[in-house]
Amino acid sequence: MAIALTRLLHNDFVSYGTDGKGRHLNDENVPIVIKAHRAVLERLALNPPAWPFRTFDGPRGFGTYWRDNDMRNSWQARRDCIEQILGPTRDALEEPQELEYERRFTNGPSGSFKNLIFAADGAKPQIVLRDAVNNDVEIVRHADTCLVFTDPLPPQGLAWRQMVAWWRKSHQPDVDEKAAADALYRRLYRSLDSPPEQLLMITYCARYAKEGGFDLPALIPQVYLRYAPYTRKSGKQSGALYRQRMDFLLLAPDRSRIVIEVGGVQHYGRPNPPDDTCRVTHTAVPQLYAEMVAEDRRLRLAGYEIYRFGGRELTEPGGKQLLEDFFTELLTRHMKPTL
Repeated sequence: MAIALTRLLHNDFVSYGTDGKGRHLNDENVPIVIKAHRAVLERLALNPPAWPFRTFDGPRGFGTYWRDNDMRNSWQARRDCIEQILGPTRDALEEPQELEYERRFTNGPSGSFKNLIFAADGAKPQIVLRDAVNNDVEIVRHADTCLVFTDPLPPQGLAWRQMVAWWRKSHQPDVDEKAAADALYRRLYRSLDSPPEQLLMITYCARYAKEGGFDLPALIPQVYLRYAPYTRKSGKQSGALYRQRMDFLLLAPDRSRIVIEVGGVQHYGRPNPPDDTCRVTHTAVPQLYAEMVAEDRRLRLAGYEIYRFGGRELTEPGGKQLLEDFFTELLTRHMKPTL
């Protein structure tokens, strides 16, 4: 609350002192917000700012104050005035804000980020454990069908902008950011073969085109998560490792690792032979369902957040709106606020 009120007061007074656009407050509710701001700061044992004005207009307004203090013809001076009032509050809030996110992260996934193997387009990669001490893996077959991200993970998570920068550096160094983003999106989309998964990706990635969209967490499809090792001389296994993929992964600014799964009938049933009309039905297999929910539990205990959609609910009318509402709530929860 302290962060939100600090941002609101800062933005509105800077706007009033410059172009006058985008304000949310008026002279009637500014004093109420200042009072609420003081109350929450005192509850946090922080010193509230001293305001030399209490409204936008009038005898005790910001407009009168800047005219009386040689700021009449300088927008920058008015910005500096608001910064001088609210800057110390913003700085004082940074430490408890960081502590809160560190506290949340203590319950997150253990271990450190090393790489992402994802978005296989065609034959699935075969992977072996090359160095058990360093936990290095090696793609021994079909490395050309998948993508491997090995850049350091930024503290604020993995945003679309970082993914595009990696793509430009490793695949298209001669194109601009917009062209690289388009090429990367098309490459990621090709790794999907399920209409519900395609709808989910289209719906989320449409946000990249909006203001600030490149700074949203990147939606990473078909991420290889776990490997059960075999030796490279293990007969029929041919050194390949058992692979398990996540449908989608988000590495959020609050350091959460968010898994999104789109479940089709193959997750809980096996197909029956086609009937006389060539229609394929399925028989429920409790063991398949048990394996799926056991894996969900394992990931949650490891610190991942998991959200599972049924494929059918995304193909029915309203599926796109369902996804839009979900992503709005998800990003509101996980986007780290900045002052």
